[in-house]
Amino acid sequence: MNAHRLLPRLHRLPQALYRAEQVRELDRLAIERYGIPGEVLMERAGQAAFEVLEQRWPEAGRIVVLAGTGNNGGDGFVLARLALEAGKKVQVLQLGDPARISGDARTNADRFAALSGEWQPFDGRVPGNADLLVDAIFGTGLERPVEGAWAEAIEAMNRSRAPVLALDLPSGLHADTGAVLGTAVRAQATVTFIGLKQGMFTGEGPDCCGEVEFDALEVPARLYGHLVVSARRIDWAQQRELLQPRRATAHKGDFGHVLVVGGDHGMGGAARLAAEAALRTGAGLVSLATRPEHVAPVLATRPEIMVHGVEAPEQLDSLLRRATQVVVGPGLGRDAWGRALFEMVLAAGRPLVVDADGLNLLAEAPVQRDDWVLTPHPGEAARLLGTDAAGIQADRFAAAEQLRSKLGGVVVLKGAGTLVASGGDRRPAVCSDGNPGMASGGMGDVLAGVVAGLLAQGMAPCVASEMGVCLHAAAADKAARAGRRGLLAMDLMSHVRRLANPDNE
Repeated sequence: MNAHRLLPRLHRLPQALYRAEQVRELDRLAIERYGIPGEVLMERAGQAAFEVLEQRWPEAGRIVVLAGTGNNGGDGFVLARLALEAGKKVQVLQLGDPARISGDARTNADRFAALSGEWQPFDGRVPGNADLLVDAIFGTGLERPVEGAWAEAIEAMNRSRAPVLALDLPSGLHADTGAVLGTAVRAQATVTFIGLKQGMFTGEGPDCCGEVEFDALEVPARLYGHLVVSARRIDWAQQRELLQPRRATAHKGDFGHVLVVGGDHGMGGAARLAAEAALRTGAGLVSLATRPEHVAPVLATRPEIMVHGVEAPEQLDSLLRRATQVVVGPGLGRDAWGRALFEMVLAAGRPLVVDADGLNLLAEAPVQRDDWVLTPHPGEAARLLGTDAAGIQADRFAAAEQLRSKLGGVVVLKGAGTLVASGGDRRPAVCSDGNPGMASGGMGDVLAGVVAGLLAQGMAPCVASEMGVCLHAAAADKAARAGRRGLLAMDLMSHVRRLANPDNE
């Protein structure tokens, strides 16, 4: 270890998320209003990054820093100097004209050079013997696609066998949207400063950032009172605190009656997953309206679900009258049977969770309501907005808000970094739990049932949606401990139940 004071890590990330321009404003306020010199902030950032390096890769002896000409490069020069002073072999590969380096970044580049540090232009390659690569190229200011030598550097880093530590933000990732601007660094870890950027947690952000570390650089807490956050990071560690224990005298009537409508020919499993998820989350009663052929199999495996064979929409009438919450769409199909049931459900005026084919049917004849939760994946969202999935992924925050404005209610835009848009004064929420093992059939059906189960127990739609997303993701994280490949939707059920009872975890 070197003699420099190392800053303590935060073991839990903040909830507040910001856009890039907001983080730049926080940086400006720290310097101009609170009197913290920019040079001090840069030194603290480099020290924080070096501590992450030491904690995660203590045996790394050969460090290669790819540095740009701005302040992100300046952070990289601080890290490079500290690593050199700690006895490591350090090489800085320069992107851009070094004559353009100015201000605090120039000061730190010169300090590194004064130690006879190896500093040379990037020539299209990174050394094959590097133990660790440090991405200090762009930071948060990038707005256009990466091209030329800059793109070559990013691709070279991604091809290397060495792990990558990104400073502040992986180069090529858009700080606000989580979209990749042509190409982007795929880091194993990212240490970010002063404020978390909202794009780090959705779209391509999680894949590019790896594990995120945060350091506020010792700025005063009152600094954050100058800005309203752009979004909120949510996770199960936070959401579980909202669950209240049940009264000793509680009965099933206190916890609502969920009706799941779906399961056309060959798709009964989707509706059954949603129904069981509602039960496992704590709904008092759950009914399932599905094709008659699915009644016996569901009863044989989950007799607690009240299963009704339905051939015509009028058979839904009595079921809808008894339900306090309806899920429509899992396995519903878009043939005449599904369409008729969907229209019947819409006309009944019950609070809804609309998923899967319910969303596809809604896209054909959009209406607006305030009493529903819509749970599209990017493809379904694209149909609802008349675009394509790539357009949705280019700015998931904008897409979620457009869906909410067009259709009302609460929108849950699924995917890596699921978003919950509730409107009003409630900022969008981004779930940072979950894993790629969830990319398998039936996961969305479970989520629809979880949200409905929470709604049936009296939660407000915005609260039930945010809690449901985090509960679902946390259950998948626990189930994935046995392996991400082959993770099945049904594997979540026992974990959903356990997490819904946090006193028993």
